[in-house]
Amino acid sequence: MTATSASDIKAASHSYRKVAIAACFGTFLEWYDFLTFATLAVVFAPLFFPSSDPSTGLLASLATFGVGMVVRPIGAAIFGSIGDRIGRRPVFMITITLMGIATVCVGFLPTYAQVGIWAPILLVSFRLLQGLSAGGEIGGSAVYLTEHAGNANRGFKTSFLQLMGPLGILVSTLQIALLQGYLTQEEFLSWGWRVPFWVSLILLLLAFKARIALEETPIFVELSKTSTQAKNPLRENLKDPETRKRMFLLFFCISAGGAVLFFCVQVYTSIFLKTSVKLVPQLVDQLSVYATLALLPLTIFAGWLSDKVGRKPVVVSGLILGATLILPAFYCLQANSDSTILVTLVLVGLSTILALVVGPQTALLAELFPAKTRNSAATLPHNLAAGWIGGLLPLIVTWLNQEWASDTAGLWYPTIFLASGAVVAMLYLPETHKTNLNH
Repeated sequence: MTATSASDIKAASHSYRKVAIAACFGTFLEWYDFLTFATLAVVFAPLFFPSSDPSTGLLASLATFGVGMVVRPIGAAIFGSIGDRIGRRPVFMITITLMGIATVCVGFLPTYAQVGIWAPILLVSFRLLQGLSAGGEIGGSAVYLTEHAGNANRGFKTSFLQLMGPLGILVSTLQIALLQGYLTQEEFLSWGWRVPFWVSLILLLLAFKARIALEETPIFVELSKTSTQAKNPLRENLKDPETRKRMFLLFFCISAGGAVLFFCVQVYTSIFLKTSVKLVPQLVDQLSVYATLALLPLTIFAGWLSDKVGRKPVVVSGLILGATLILPAFYCLQANSDSTILVTLVLVGLSTILALVVGPQTALLAELFPAKTRNSAATLPHNLAAGWIGGLLPLIVTWLNQEWASDTAGLWYPTIFLASGAVVAMLYLPETHKTNLNH
């Protein structure tokens, strides 16, 4: 009996590792594709949006990136409902294929000089497909992975999915830096910028091969056997007061809190150190890599900790620390720019705060909602927060900085947002780490 139990446990562990690797690799590809587009926005400007005013071309290019963020909730609504009606796995396959094809096609696009107005039209079209795909994948993959994780150590086992965003940033940024270092400026603008998109084809084939062997989640299989799938999941979610409340809590406290911290920690610190503090760009990039590498184990630790003490204390601690320490951290960076060690410690400290919110996030996305409408209930508010709150944050912070003629005035916005999220979470966020996902 003991031998059989040990054998079963080993088989289940192997099966989960297989599921986790395939899920994480696919999500990594989604982030890699999505963020490569953002990194190359400056390159796209003259190639696809030529203008006598370079700023106009850059704005058009950035707007094209923003379109992908705006349509993410639409993708979440569409694919989230499909996931509740026909299964999590089919959505998994559709979203990875859609993202991969759209990204590879960008690598083969003709420029404005070659086909005129069709170049930006095609670029925007593929960006829309990327955004729809990301809306279905990011959130849906959390539900899929969590439903496979079982009831024990869910926070730890699912926290690895949260590493894919930082890894996507690292790989995309390093690849482009290597290309720009190896190629001449003319070569990079001629064909070098296309290489990251061509690489997506290899990654797509690997991700597709890994995912095609995956099985439907046990929870959805059980729903299918009893014919209890939701016929109109999104409508059912919005009609139920408790589900509506939890969708708001996910949107405002967990997903928006994570998106706000992600921008402050992984995006704005780099901009701030280069423009306000005037550190050498190469040094800033190096320090950013260190901070991102520190974020990886910290995220896993936060997921593990949420299994021990609960999801709510970990997430609320991150929100409170973020609201309390973001402004002092940036003042410290400004005042101690000559100390590389201190700057590094501040960046790692900010990464710790981010990890506390995002570490338990994957498990929370699934645990907050009933099984039959879980996919749509989790993906829509999560992508609304990431696409609209996170997507608009750079614009709002920059505008506030300009209005107040200060490099830190705009940071009052995320500070107040995080403080509000912390108060709401303390009052209303339920504890979910012992939730039975079958119900």
